[in-house]
Amino acid sequence: MTFIERMETRAREINSLLCVGLDPRAENADDAYTQCLRLIDATHEYAAAFKINSAFFEVFGGEGINALREVIASVPREIPVILDAKRGDIADTSVAYARAVFETLGASALTLSPYVGSDALEPFFENAERGAFVLCKTSNAGADEFQTLSTADGALFEIVAQRAQNWNTRNNIGLVVGATDPARVARVREIAREMWFLVPGIGAQGGDLEATLRAGLRADGMGLLINASRSIANASSPKEAARKLRDEINMIRNSKFEIRNLESPTYNMEYAIRALADDLLKSSCIRFGEFTLKSGQLSPIYLDLRRLVSYPAILKRVGHAYAEILRGLKFDRLVGIPYAALPIATAASLELDKPLIYPRREVKEYGTKAPIEGEYHAGETVVILDDLATTGETKFEAIEKLTGAGLQVYDIVVLIDRGQGAAELLARGGYALHAVTTLPRLLKIWRASNAITAEQAQAVKNFLGIA
Repeated sequence: MTFIERMETRAREINSLLCVGLDPRAENADDAYTQCLRLIDATHEYAAAFKINSAFFEVFGGEGINALREVIASVPREIPVILDAKRGDIADTSVAYARAVFETLGASALTLSPYVGSDALEPFFENAERGAFVLCKTSNAGADEFQTLSTADGALFEIVAQRAQNWNTRNNIGLVVGATDPARVARVREIAREMWFLVPGIGAQGGDLEATLRAGLRADGMGLLINASRSIANASSPKEAARKLRDEINMIRNSKFEIRNLESPTYNMEYAIRALADDLLKSSCIRFGEFTLKSGQLSPIYLDLRRLVSYPAILKRVGHAYAEILRGLKFDRLVGIPYAALPIATAASLELDKPLIYPRREVKEYGTKAPIEGEYHAGETVVILDDLATTGETKFEAIEKLTGAGLQVYDIVVLIDRGQGAAELLARGGYALHAVTTLPRLLKIWRASNAITAEQAQAVKNFLGIA
């Protein structure tokens, strides 16, 4: 039986996709051992697998290694043990690491870094009964520094998913894909349709369980190992916490949600927009109540995307959403409209590695007196990035400044189209408006999740004059 077959058999037998993480915060090796045994004893009946972080044992030297070996040996034989060690080295070094993990310590599988290349990983793949989970799109805050870098063949994490499929000739390889980015979980599932994912990030790291399951489950309701560590270990009853999470996973697995169309180019954005809807409320970028607008009108909703600068993780996700649209457009430079769109445009610029310029609202009477900041050349094509689109009239002010400098403008991209005629007005001027989402769509998402009341949603629709 291959490692994947063994793991899948365990998951089916106990009807669980829960992987219990063992990350003991201990003062010594004995304490680490005791903490882990307590969790194993409490949660084993719900665990499809256990994942043990080797660092929390290695810190205690030889005693820690001995304790780690004893913890692994204490896990019931039918439950796979994944050693979270993130190995990956060259030649004989990898051979030694493989022997250490599988023979000396007795683990069933381990996590691997693919950075050094396939020759460094092959020693871990040789035995079909032993498994490996290759880091693909991780859950940590700095994951995008490298993993989403663009190459001629796609983002780096996409290439890892493709290569891992090629390496999986013995049915013993999976991928590590973090729950903190459901849109990328969906993208990896598009690429690796049958592979198993080890999914960290649920619980203390704030990953969305439902969005992750909807994005990553295979058609048979399998394919994900949902890891939870601190949320179980720190619970007053780890057993009850494990059972509750197992049941929550199964409830979502068994619910009748729409079968995703993996061929659809919009599929990847579906989960990003759901996450965005939550992000905008959590960051108070969108608030409901009674607000006096500049015009003097009283509005039941207030959109303040300037607040995104205080939420870097959300701003990064917003930049990615813009980038998904921009990849389908032809342009030389990005243009950010002051002020709310400037940080958004910067995030998109960093995501795409594309240059950014911006028109000044007021031209300085000193220095260069430049009406447009940044480097550009007449004849280049630029895409305007703004935060919102309402009627579209203000976009023509920016277009006039840019075309006056000899730049070509065909497209405007915004985060939210309020649905009040901007697209139609711009189209009459020969410009295409692209929106990550629309306010009516956000209202529908918030209403479906009970984030807002029916009365709040209707009040906004009445105010905007939309159906």
